[in-house]
Amino acid sequence: MAETCGQVLLGSGLTILSHPLMYIKVLVQVGHEPLPPTLGRNLFGRQVYQLPGLFAYAKHIIKIDGKSGLFKGLTPRLCAGTIGTIVHSKVLQHVSHLFTFQIWGSSQKAEDGSLQHVVNETTKEMIARSCATIVTHPFHVITLRCMVQFIGREAKYSGVFDSIVTIYREEGILGFFAGLIPRLLGDILSLWICNMLAHFINTYAIDDSTSHTGEIKNCSQAVTGFFASMLTYPFVLVSNLMAVNNCGLAGGLPPYAAIYPNWLHCWSHLSREGNMSRGNSLFFRKLPAGKMYAVEQKRFF
Repeated sequence: MAETCGQVLLGSGLTILSHPLMYIKVLVQVGHEPLPPTLGRNLFGRQVYQLPGLFAYAKHIIKIDGKSGLFKGLTPRLCAGTIGTIVHSKVLQHVSHLFTFQIWGSSQKAEDGSLQHVVNETTKEMIARSCATIVTHPFHVITLRCMVQFIGREAKYSGVFDSIVTIYREEGILGFFAGLIPRLLGDILSLWICNMLAHFINTYAIDDSTSHTGEIKNCSQAVTGFFASMLTYPFVLVSNLMAVNNCGLAGGLPPYAAIYPNWLHCWSHLSREGNMSRGNSLFFRKLPAGKMYAVEQKRFF
């Protein structure tokens, strides 16, 4: 319990510090560009039109809503983080006792560092993460909708309890799980890609006889984690768009945004438009090729 409380406190602190970054990333993901492109230079000194980066976007939000405006949607996100940490910890403990390293019917404990051990540990982590994601997804949906209200200056989702009532009244139970499938798929794929790549790198590319082997393996885990998150980013983007799609907010309705019947249509549309990586980077944002900036709608066509 003490360890779980420590994780909750640490996670809450990191959530508060990173919230403005997530807020801006979500607005960019849905296509909101309040500031027009400016002429700048890339890393090679060539003049190119660039979109405002993280700090310029943050200044724009502060100018409109003040510094507190950077923390819209923080309360439901903190709820999601706290509940998710507790559920993840409890499920992982239960699964560890239940499986006892015999997932594939083996009567012997898998050796640490072996492929069997990695598969077993990844499977248990996958179950724990999936349970935490499903339980906390309603708070994730509320968080995203609180953020997207910035586009149309609405106040439809003003609090956790009021938002729960609003979603249930307008969309029913399914409204709390909008965008869940791509989010789950992305989390699962990212976890398996990260762990399997790290295992093969640590096993076949790193010599255990060299010094600082532990530090190198930790570094490889971080690198594979970053690589996996890059590969699965489209799932995150599609999930977030589906969570706000056709929810009654200007940022999720025509003419600002298309209405998608399901997440596969959203994926297909983004792919055709070349927007699968939109919002992935908040620095050195190059103007999309072949796009026109609409000043009145503050987005690209």
